[in-house]
This record gives sequence, structure tokens and C-alpha cells, in this order.
Amino acid sequence: MLAAGMGRRLSGEDGNNPPKALLRFESKSLLARHIEALRTLGVADLTLIVGYRRDDILSELAEVAPPGFVRTIVNPDFQEGSNLSLAKAGEVLTSDATILFMDADVLYHFDILRRLLDSPHNNCLVMDRNLEPGEDPVKICVQDGVLVDFGKTVRAAHDQIGEWPGFARFSPLLAKSLATNVAALGQQRRDAPYEDAMHTTFMAAPGAIGIEDITGIPWIEIDFPEDVAHARAIVMRRIAAMTPSGRR
Repeated sequence: MLAAGMGRRLSGEDGNNPPKALLRFESKSLLARHIEALRTLGVADLTLIVGYRRDDILSELAEVAPPGFVRTIVNPDFQEGSNLSLAKAGEVLTSDATILFMDADVLYHFDILRRLLDSPHNNCLVMDRNLEPGEDPVKICVQDGVLVDFGKTVRAAHDQIGEWPGFARFSPLLAKSLATNVAALGQQRRDAPYEDAMHTTFMAAPGAIGIEDITGIPWIEIDFPEDVAHARAIVMRRIAAMTPSGRR
């Protein structure tokens, strides 16, 4: 899970606001919600990449995570591109384990993770067909059921498009390929977003990436102050109203 960034679009450059993972919704931080979801769904452990105000995150972990559940890795270059944060997880990506990738700045119903964990696809992205307009959302493009493009800017012809909430599942083989591309990109551009390395990895494995449609399951990525307001006023209410689908 990546939780190293400053969240400049939310808090500006002064560093006075808390990390986005520590934003609270109904008195519970995003980080606490992630840990609750992962433990509920039977995930064994969490590797958390931290950087900006990492001591605040460590203090929260002491309160909300059971001993031994979370390992933290520090990215001292957290003010640069997000690819450098993912590069810090290279040891995890090459560990021969199935990887559940997550961004920490998302509020969501547990069923999104459940879809990933229960998917028959070894490599899987979740996609919401209710795509927000604009350049900011990371987009998934599918043609005849096959992933053909991925990123904020897409060019490939497609018959279906949706938004990626920032969660994915990777087989050990694809995770190793991703680690290689992340490392190479970090040598070329220190300001690069990790989505560029993912694009390279996915496009080199045509047909290997499955898609789980999570349209209708409530979630929101927290980037701007208005996202916080919308999450508290609308998304939390939708999450509370959604009938749980049972534990795995």
C-alpha cells in the first residue's frame, strides 16, 4: 500500500495537513479502515510505504494495527514521483507472492477488495464504468474483453472504458515484471507516476489482465478538499446503506 505522498492538491505545499491516509471519516481514519478491510478479508499482512509525516502514520498504526500485521518502508524521496514509492516495494514485488496493490487515499466499501480477492483472474484490475470526466482519473480501456490501454491519457480503440480506483492484484510473475519496469522508469524519470510503469507492464502482457466490474459499489479517491466533503456527505452514507455480502 502506498501512503508516502504529501497530497499537495489537498493540502498545498506547506505540509501542515496530515497525510491523506489519516483523514477521518466518522471518527475512523482511512488507514484504520484499510486494515479492518484487509483483516476481515483474510489478508495475512500489509507492507506500507510511508514518507510524508511518517511519524504520524506510525502513531496511528500503533493504535489500529495488531502487532506484526504491518511492515513499513520509508521513501525519503516522497516529494518526487509516486513511482519512487512503488520502487521501494521492489523486494515485495519480487517475493514470489501474490500481490494486492492499494493506494491509501481511497474510501470504499469492502466489496471492492472482495471482488479482487475472489476473482478467478491471477492478474486483475477493478473498473468502475461510471467514469468521472477529465484528465485526472486513471482509465481502463477494454476491447472485446481484453485490456488495451491504461492510464490518465489513453489512445487505443476500445468498446468499454472505466475508472481505476487504485487497487489491483498481481501474480508473482507479473509482479516481478512490474518491479523491473518500475526500477527502469525510476532511472529515467524521478518525477514519473507509477501508472506509467504499470502501463508498460500491462501492455507487454496482452490478455493476461482480467477486469472485475465494481460499478455501483461506493468508493472515492481523496485528492481535493471537495472530495473530503463529498466522501463525508454522500459516500459514507452509501457505504453504510450497502448490504454486506458476507465474509470470504
